[in-house]
Amino acid sequence: MPDIKDISSVSISDPVALQLTDQLQQLIAQTIQDDGPLPFDRFMEMALYAPGLGYYTAGSEKIGAAGDFITAPEISFIFSHCVARQCQQVLEQTGGSILEFGAGSGIMAAHILDYLDKQNCLPESYLILDLSPDLKQRQQQTIENIVPHLINKVKWLTQLPEVIDGVVLGNEVLDAMPVSVFRKHRGQVEEQYVIGQKDELKVAWQPASALLQKAVNGIESDTGILPEGYLSEVNLRLAGWLASVSGALRKGLLLLIDYGYSRLEYYRPDRSMGTLICHYQHRAHDDPLKLVGLQDITANVDFSGVKNAAEQVGFTIAGYTPQANFLMSLGIEELLAPYINVDQQDFIKLSQAVKVLMLPSEMGERFKVIGLSKGLDEQARGFSMRDLSDRL
Repeated sequence: MPDIKDISSVSISDPVALQLTDQLQQLIAQTIQDDGPLPFDRFMEMALYAPGLGYYTAGSEKIGAAGDFITAPEISFIFSHCVARQCQQVLEQTGGSILEFGAGSGIMAAHILDYLDKQNCLPESYLILDLSPDLKQRQQQTIENIVPHLINKVKWLTQLPEVIDGVVLGNEVLDAMPVSVFRKHRGQVEEQYVIGQKDELKVAWQPASALLQKAVNGIESDTGILPEGYLSEVNLRLAGWLASVSGALRKGLLLLIDYGYSRLEYYRPDRSMGTLICHYQHRAHDDPLKLVGLQDITANVDFSGVKNAAEQVGFTIAGYTPQANFLMSLGIEELLAPYINVDQQDFIKLSQAVKVLMLPSEMGERFKVIGLSKGLDEQARGFSMRDLSDRL
């Protein structure tokens, strides 16, 4: 987890940003007034996705040096070429399309299309499902800049297609799904709510909903009874999301890349304050009630929960592995080799970027990849070197 920074001294001078966060806080306050205290997952949903006001739906730049965080496809095109190799293996079995959830700047889509074009293995179409209007514009521009002749392959969606064969991609998608926050208090499970108090948003605790209680019971049956005062989070929306994707994916692979742990690691007794984290201008902190609508709010992924929910809706676990092993299985060293003889400074930059993707102290171990398949016969190549799915 990144170092936690103090943001108490952060001041917002941009009048547009101030107006957006003001309007969003008013909307949240009105919702609390109308409906009562908001469960944290509902607050997180509004903070990130409220139409025109939420972090992902308003117009601020989010990804890259000028934004709040940098993703693997932004670090190097080599990452996307590795993902493209996995897509190629699946497309050769299934035909069909690629669907990407939350395509960010569009850089991964552009580099996957570029690689597959050179391999004569283009999908029927490259579908992007993204809730952010400004990111859609940025994606179009990125793709037109890198592969202008393939822009007609790309289609933007507002909902899942009824049927798809091929590959579904989610790079850093699950961590941005709203989570419920719970704590153990006097032997009971309590749920975190957000309330309005003197024109401020505050935290309150109430007895957990039946659904949250059931989820925590499941966690404790796997990990042991959580200690008094233990606070963490759980994604209660994951099962429904996976069911929707499974209903659409007829034959192919759902590939999810994110930071997280197996359940035993996630809910360790010493990880007693959960994993919820906020990002604002490359600073990480742990107060989601600050900078509402202007900051990202994320939580790590419980990959055991992903496996359990996926198997219940018809997926087969194709593999689970750290990002470094996934990239090595797909030949990252081979993809890097042709650049050795190019400009030395360029090669040094490329090598340094690959180190960020691969090193355990960077993204190599912290980020994991899980593959969920339907109707595939071959082992997914990305998990050939090291498959840890038996630890989930």
